[in-house]
Formats: sequence, structure tokens, C-alpha cells
Amino acid sequence: MLSFFTDAFDTEQLLECMGQLKRALPVNVPIYDFKNHRRCSERFRKVNASDVIILEGILVFHDQRVRNLMDMKIFVDTDADIRLARRIRRDTVERGRDVSSVLDQYGRFVKPAFDDFVLPSKKYADVIIPRGGDNHVAIDLIVQHIRTKLGMHDLCKVFRNVFVVQSTFQIRGMHTLIRDRDITTPDFVFYSDRLIRLVVEHGLGHLPFTEKQIITPTGSVYTGVDFCKKLCGVSIVRSGESMENALRACCKGIKIGKILIHRVGDNGQQLIYHKLPMDIDERHVLLLDPVLGTGNSANQAIDLLRRKGVAEERIIFLTLISAPEGIQCVCTRFPKLKLVTSEIDTGLSEEFRVIPGLGEYGDRYFGTDN
Repeated sequence: MLSFFTDAFDTEQLLECMGQLKRALPVNVPIYDFKNHRRCSERFRKVNASDVIILEGILVFHDQRVRNLMDMKIFVDTDADIRLARRIRRDTVERGRDVSSVLDQYGRFVKPAFDDFVLPSKKYADVIIPRGGDNHVAIDLIVQHIRTKLGMHDLCKVFRNVFVVQSTFQIRGMHTLIRDRDITTPDFVFYSDRLIRLVVEHGLGHLPFTEKQIITPTGSVYTGVDFCKKLCGVSIVRSGESMENALRACCKGIKIGKILIHRVGDNGQQLIYHKLPMDIDERHVLLLDPVLGTGNSANQAIDLLRRKGVAEERIIFLTLISAPEGIQCVCTRFPKLKLVTSEIDTGLSEEFRVIPGLGEYGDRYFGTDN
């Protein structure tokens, strides 16, 4: 039975078509004639490249190579009676079959194949939607997730120095918690720390490395990499201080400097205080600030680091959430630095606050909000 189903699919052509679409190239997809049970030799359906590609099929999770192409895998779980009713309606109206042949095919092939091959593939899904198209809550969540990914994708195409932590529903869940205005302070701190740790780990991955060989306890040689040694963190006071513990947990004994910038009016910034390592001009700098709004404070901090002799390409700006306006402001002025964030929000309000945002981050994290 497995060999029968494997031979029935042209997986190689599917992989070729998907590869072309992901490279933004149009493809001609073959058309199958369900009445005559064969592929049309002269007819094709042209599919143009798009930002979102939906690949649908009952056995689409069977081949690992196909699964690896997917950014999100969804299994729509529909009641068996509804599946049978839809099949009868479709096969009699669209494919010219009578009810008796449909039921015979369903009992002999379709249902056994579903139980043996389709249902077990459920384990590969990232999201399982019960009740199918009637589950509006699940569909809305998926739509919002795709819209967020598209926003990130567009900005990352414009600014090649912007890096967004790979979004998962675990990360989306933590963002949902810390953005909830009714969350308790301990929970806000706990889930913020988890997200910050992910951002820090991602940022460290952009540091230079050198190849290194070591001897394992088995006496074998292992060729790996050595961490960058000349490194320091700089937090923009006070919200940036919330990211220091995650940095210390990842980089033992790391030096951390401070920069305090005061907001003046709606759009002005004034440098008040700074304390930085004496040899900062020799180091790679991880600049810490959990919220990137207008980008004015970040630009002030980066300007200061540049005046202290830090090369622009040695600065990695780590932030939890970012407004598109802030990304444009920072990355246009400093195209050689790297900016790492866990999520890009919609934009700024008239009061220059990130929307949907998460409020006054420092007050919420340190428990000084009302």
C-alpha cells in the first residue's frame, strides 16, 4: 500500500515547483483529469510567485523534503461524517461519479488510507485546527501570524542588517503574555527574561569566530569554533538593564557599560551620563534596549559608541520589540551595524509609543508602574 501511494505522487516535480516559487519564479503546474484518471498533457495552470504560498493536500506531510520547505504546517481536523458528505457532493457534481461508486471507493481505499497514512501525519503539524473552516479563532490567529511574518520579511528585505528571531507559536505565546495589560509583574518578568535570552543568543550568533580543535574525553579530535573574546555589553538605562542578566548568563564575566539618555519633549534626546569600559574601542559591543521606538535614543547611544572609537560593524543592537520607524531611523543612519529583535510591531502612535507595544517596559519590569 505504501509503495502504491508513493508512486502515485510526483514528489520530484512538486519539489521543483516549490523551489521555483520560493525563488520568486513563476511555474506551470500540471492539471490532473479526475474523470479520465490521468494528467493533462497539454494544459497547465500558471502560478505566479507570491509572498504567501499555500500548499494543500491530504498527504502533504508524508515526505520530509516537502515538510522542510514549509514555514508553517497546519492540519485541519474535520469530522469523518463531514468529510464523507463533502466527498459525495464533490465527486458526483464535479467528477461525474454516482453515489454508489463514491461510497465503494471511500470504504475500500479512502478511509483505510486516511487511517494508515493521513491521520498519523498529524504529528508533524505546528497547528491543528479542529472543526475546520468553522474555527474562526484559530484562523484569525494564523492570519495574524502570517501578517506579522510578512511585515518582518519586507523590512528584512529593505535592511539587510536587520535580523528577526525565527517566530514560533511558543514565541508568539510569550509575546501575548507580556503584552497583556493584566499580567502580574512576576509573570511579566519571567516571560520577558525568556524572550530576552533568545534575543541575546541570536545576537551572539552574529559575532566573529575562529576555528578551534579540542580533544574529547574519548581521545578523539573535534573541530569546532572559539567564541569571540573581546566583547562587552552596554545597556541604555534603565530598560536596557533588564537585559543584563541574560547577557551575563550567556557570557561569563562580561563587562557591561551604561548610557543614560533623557527624553526632551516629543522628539528630542539629551545624553545625561555614560560609563563605559576603557578599552571599548577594541571590543565588539552588544547594545541593549528592549523597545526600539523612534530610534532617537538608540542613535544617540550609537553616536556615543562611535565617538569612543567603536567601529560601526562591531555594534550589535539587541531589542525585544521594534517599530518599523525605529528600524528605518537606525539602519538608514548606521547600515553596518546589526539589529536583532524578536518581533516587529505595527508602528508608532501620535505620542510616539510603539503600537500594539507593551507599555512602559521599565516600569512594568521593575514593578514601578501604577
